[in-house]
Amino acid sequence: MAGKPKLYYSNGRGKMESIRWLLAAAGVEFEEQFIETKEDLEKLRNDGVLLFQQVPMVEMDGMKMVQTRAILSYLAAKYNLYGKDLKERAWIDMYVEGTTDLMDMIMHLPFYSAEMKEKNLALIIERARNRYFPVYEKALKDHGHDYLVGNKLSWADIHVLEAILMVEECKPDILSAFPLLQAFKGRISNIPTIKKFLQPGSQRKPPPDEKFIAKVKKIFNI
Repeated sequence: MAGKPKLYYSNGRGKMESIRWLLAAAGVEFEEQFIETKEDLEKLRNDGVLLFQQVPMVEMDGMKMVQTRAILSYLAAKYNLYGKDLKERAWIDMYVEGTTDLMDMIMHLPFYSAEMKEKNLALIIERARNRYFPVYEKALKDHGHDYLVGNKLSWADIHVLEAILMVEECKPDILSAFPLLQAFKGRISNIPTIKKFLQPGSQRKPPPDEKFIAKVKKIFNI
């Protein structure tokens, strides 16, 4: 029997969190090797296991995979979360890419100065409300199914739920104008594997605090 996937990253969200989400939603147990110091990162680089000297890295199926998008695509395909044909895959990709743009804005927020943080927070809320969430609301309305693509759970659903929860941490009532997304959030959150991941004590990471941000800046020379 193959071993559990092993995830190499800092003990926080960052680029690895969507990978954790996808594995958890697929019901796949995984191990984590946390990068705690600059020396831990340098050791991985010196060992030659990081293709582009960057993390996240996921070790599974005899591969040491890097590049977040490549890892996520592999996992989605492996665990049957990537649609039934090329057209469905294209829709999943479009939803995922759009959602990732929004999530990246939130991910970078803690690294800004107080003034920049305030401006970017306002921009995140504006973009979520006017650019991204209306797309998913319309998709659910037009599609008429419980999921964004096809009639089964896909990577797009998991990614959008992750994004919704991230935006709600910035503005708790963000879904008030999106009733279908509210219902979607409830449905996807209650899928047993995802519900388990959302419980306290899971491998889901909390929002980054100042202590974690300081540590990350030191490890990655930011």
